[in-house]
Amino acid sequence: MGILNVTPDSFSDGGKFYGEGKAAEGARRMIEEGADIIDVGGESTRPGHKSVSFEEEEKRVIPVIERLRDEVEKPVSIDTTKLGIAEKALKLGVEVVNDQWGLQMKGRDNKGFAKLIADHDAALVLMHNRDNNRYGDLMYELLCFLEQGIRIAENNGVDPRKIIVDPGVGFGKDAEQNLMVLARVRELKVLGKPILIGPSRKSFIGKTLGLEVEDRLEGSLAAIAYAMEQGVNVVRMHQVKESVRVAKLMSALKEAC
Repeated sequence: MGILNVTPDSFSDGGKFYGEGKAAEGARRMIEEGADIIDVGGESTRPGHKSVSFEEEEKRVIPVIERLRDEVEKPVSIDTTKLGIAEKALKLGVEVVNDQWGLQMKGRDNKGFAKLIADHDAALVLMHNRDNNRYGDLMYELLCFLEQGIRIAENNGVDPRKIIVDPGVGFGKDAEQNLMVLARVRELKVLGKPILIGPSRKSFIGKTLGLEVEDRLEGSLAAIAYAMEQGVNVVRMHQVKESVRVAKLMSALKEAC
């Protein structure tokens, strides 16, 4: 899954794909490099970010999705928490909705969000998230959260075969907690769903290695290699070419065992 942030302020690549033309060019390049899915997001989740209005997010993502629909053959995902944005994207043919709050966002109609996805027979990524990093038992609470998201999704018509779980590396967790989640990500298999991991350039890599955002490639690749060894099915990354090479080698090593 290639990350296409159409924002001016993303922590990693703010402005790089901002604008319809830059975004389309970036998506085509990611596909040439081996991306299977293009994940379009119009709202930064960097530390200290401010939510954008519906109108601003719509202005950022909808023209891009319209263009990608006409120009690329790979599935497109929308990374949004707004029901209205998801609805517009799904009507344009988006096949995956990436929900950063795992159908448990405060103040949102989460059942309606799930029903919308079900009505369009789309896939759903349920990501773990919370407003703080205070846990009694991190992995237990993470699993309970995702299990609840699965229950909401399935009870409201989402195809059980189209639900993907994401432990939310970098969200509601400090550096040590993120390392723990990656070290124990195989435990998510108990949920019976494909697992997605998105460690790309995250701050825990920078804190562990003492590196700024632009120097976190090797750390990001090490994280996805370790996750794949544990059975993760989808990796969400900024650097597609390098990530695809890691994925292919990991697959070859597994086949050689």
